[in-house]
Amino acid sequence: MKKTLLAALVSAIALAGCGSTGSSGSPGSAESPGSAESPSSAESPGSSASRAAAKDAGQVTWSMCTDLVGFDGKPTKPDPSVECGKLSVPLDHAKPGGEKIDLALIRIKATGDKLGSLVFNFGGPGASGVDMLPLSARAFASLGTRYDLVSFDPRGVDRSSGVKCGGQLDKLLAATTSATDGDRMAKEFAAACSKDSGKVLPYVGTVSAAKDLDLIRAAVGDEKLNYIGFSYGTHLGAVYATQFPKNVGRFVLDSAFDPNVTFEERAVTQATGFDQAFAAFAKDCVDQGCDLGANPAAVEGTVETFLDGLKSKPLKVGDRDLTYGLAQLAVITPLYAKATWPALEQGVSAAIKGDGSTLLTLADLYTGRRPDGTYNTMMTSLQAITCADNSERPSQAEAANINDRIKAVFPILATDGTGSICGHWPVPGSNDAKRIDATGSAPILVIGGKGDPATPYQWATSLNEQLKTGVLVTYQGEGHGAYLSGDSCIMRTVDGYLLNGKLPSTGTTC
Repeated sequence: MKKTLLAALVSAIALAGCGSTGSSGSPGSAESPGSAESPSSAESPGSSASRAAAKDAGQVTWSMCTDLVGFDGKPTKPDPSVECGKLSVPLDHAKPGGEKIDLALIRIKATGDKLGSLVFNFGGPGASGVDMLPLSARAFASLGTRYDLVSFDPRGVDRSSGVKCGGQLDKLLAATTSATDGDRMAKEFAAACSKDSGKVLPYVGTVSAAKDLDLIRAAVGDEKLNYIGFSYGTHLGAVYATQFPKNVGRFVLDSAFDPNVTFEERAVTQATGFDQAFAAFAKDCVDQGCDLGANPAAVEGTVETFLDGLKSKPLKVGDRDLTYGLAQLAVITPLYAKATWPALEQGVSAAIKGDGSTLLTLADLYTGRRPDGTYNTMMTSLQAITCADNSERPSQAEAANINDRIKAVFPILATDGTGSICGHWPVPGSNDAKRIDATGSAPILVIGGKGDPATPYQWATSLNEQLKTGVLVTYQGEGHGAYLSGDSCIMRTVDGYLLNGKLPSTGTTC
């Protein structure tokens, strides 16, 4: 694949968490990203513990980054314009003087007159901001003229005490057809996470991450937090605005997620979104001249038939197998952004002819698998934060019922034999951060896409209502992440607010 296409794919994957990922680690189950809270999160924004933590906010010592990777997953040469640092924060915000963990941060300094820092969360939950910011910095070049561009690995993610689960991910990603096997694997995965990362699991919820975000704001020297959150990042931003409304600066929540939907509602709504995106891809493929079929129905049938064949006969790719489960992820991945639709056509067309390398690359991008066979913590962090952020604990029967509902809408997302990881999770979840109310904050720009498969438009409207201070902007195009689509109207609207404080009028549509 060309580098430009790969860059678009990396951006799409960073946002992919709010897409449906199965409770056994495969697509299409109840437990996709969403909700919020940790044991200390019931603490109110003005409590003595919160004030003490803010008062004791540490400093960041910045230096040249030495462990970044490129689009190909290989180490890159250090760039003097990109700096990395660490910020010490309480493991438990209820005990600001207790044990600390380090958050990994990254910064690209403003090239012009500086307004302050602009902090990014690229989604997930579980996406590494340290990895993503330099890979996507060119898309934010206009914002980088007036802001230091800053991102971070949230607690429980990669360099910030990332959740590890005993090398169980390869097993978890394998397709299963037995409900008993799926539930056993889910139980083993949860136990491995507890063994390897039990210390941080109770504290990886989104409310704790929002409190970290306020410490980041103080550490970079800003009175107000200027912020862009994509996908799950909209939830983190909404929780921050609820916890710290007076500290909200210029806020943009793009591809908004509603934390008040249940696992089942989320899964079915997303299945509908991906079904629509798949149909749009098929039509576009035919319009452009498609190797997969002469009409949209034929294109869809070709992809589905190819996938079905992998259930009984995986495709060899070097010393690896392209299994049905991995191919599902490979098909879903390009549906996040219209710019990456050609990768789906090219990948399936080549695989039908015996070359599954493109599809395997797409699956690896989704799961965070590196060239050396190791993984980043994207998938494991996603599960840990999801389970911490919600008190729902689906049983095996409930997970199977949700899978049946997904199958009826969009079979490519369904995974037979799904087990419920949150049903076996060693830490109780909390619903505290389902409460969203930013009354008293500055206006918050909320963007919803009519063609977004992962965070459908109705979630933007509902989150906007919950915030009380939101201003809704509608994007009529395809894909997940309106700003990263390159749409000139969206970019003009967002840049106008972030750079000049120009708030769009109610009902703005791009």
